[in-house]
Amino acid sequence: MRYILHSDLNNFYASCECLYDPSIRNKPMVVVGDVEKRHGVVLSKNQIAKKKGVKTGFTVWEATQCCGQDLVCVPVHFDRYQRLSRIVKDIYRQYSDRVESFGIDEAWIDITQSVHSFQEAEQLAHTIRVRVLQETGLTVSIGVSYNKVFAKLGSDLKKPNAVTVITPDNFKEKVWPLSVDQLLYVGRATYQKLQKMCIKTIEDLAKTEEKLLHTLLGKNGVMLYKFACGLDDGEVRKTGYREEMKSIGNSTTCPRDLKTIEEVSHILYLLAENVAKRMNKEGVYAKEVQLWVKDNTLASFDRQKQFFMPTDLAKDLHEGALELFQQHYTWEHTVRALGVRALKLTPKPKQYSIFDDIQQVEKRQKLEQVVTVLRKKYGHHIIKQASIMKDADFDAINMEEGGHVVHPTVLHK
Repeated sequence: MRYILHSDLNNFYASCECLYDPSIRNKPMVVVGDVEKRHGVVLSKNQIAKKKGVKTGFTVWEATQCCGQDLVCVPVHFDRYQRLSRIVKDIYRQYSDRVESFGIDEAWIDITQSVHSFQEAEQLAHTIRVRVLQETGLTVSIGVSYNKVFAKLGSDLKKPNAVTVITPDNFKEKVWPLSVDQLLYVGRATYQKLQKMCIKTIEDLAKTEEKLLHTLLGKNGVMLYKFACGLDDGEVRKTGYREEMKSIGNSTTCPRDLKTIEEVSHILYLLAENVAKRMNKEGVYAKEVQLWVKDNTLASFDRQKQFFMPTDLAKDLHEGALELFQQHYTWEHTVRALGVRALKLTPKPKQYSIFDDIQQVEKRQKLEQVVTVLRKKYGHHIIKQASIMKDADFDAINMEEGGHVVHPTVLHK
């Protein structure tokens, strides 16, 4: 029998901000991006705001409608959250060498070698919960189970500052009545497909024929079927384990709605530059580039294209993304947000095609490396494109300040 914990720090960003400013602890408060730069979306909220109906993803205006003028809006401080996350996960590592992060505020902990029963596992979970509260001031909800999926689900069932145990004997009672979208990896699109088949609960999913789910959802359908039946056997990765990355991306809400292809090109280049920098740091090349676009009605789509040869150049990422934009965007609305993502990453050294101008490629690589070195030494704004400097809104953008996403490969047996 395995014993696995999933810890979830409650309202993490908001809780961190309350530690730094206790005066806002008893007021409805939300953590938001920069309102002036149009990133004013709720990233986290405290329990008071949550009880008043505020949800993550609300605009500041929507949150204000729930809480009135008492609402406190705090700007995001990622450095604070990263520091506290490290402290908490160091506590976890004192109980196991298998601690697998699932974002900045969540982690799985395999305690199989430390306990011999669910009673002992529950006791250890409470010990960790109390330590986190005493040593950091943060509350954490912990799920205890025999697999990762149910442990994750358990941490969601009772909040804040609680422990929930899901065993082979009680999972049908506790898990099966839940809505199917509470299961890990059931996203919006998958949920809609399941709804059309009248699969509304996790029990419905578990009692659906596996072959039918494979027909409907492919390999993902088989995986979700096993999850619903309690058959997940995914391992908790050892501390320090480095998963293979499958993509590196960056997106941003633009400082104003974009109305011309020139403006779009400028933002795409800033995004591509940041993605290329991190690809260079990881020593990987991309076989594909993906463009993501959101218009001013909040409708969004993504498109991707394959490179003739793998690349790590910002120039190539930018040109690929811009080509996709010109092919697929009809300008029915102005552009609110953009994203660039490098896909199908490979660590293998690049083999140049006989059609490539090797000297030009190497020259471009050296140039981008020089820019990276200068920015690291003197700051992001030490060197910029002249065309971008002409626009004050674009000139102020620094893609180093959050917004980027690294997507590890999700491995399941």
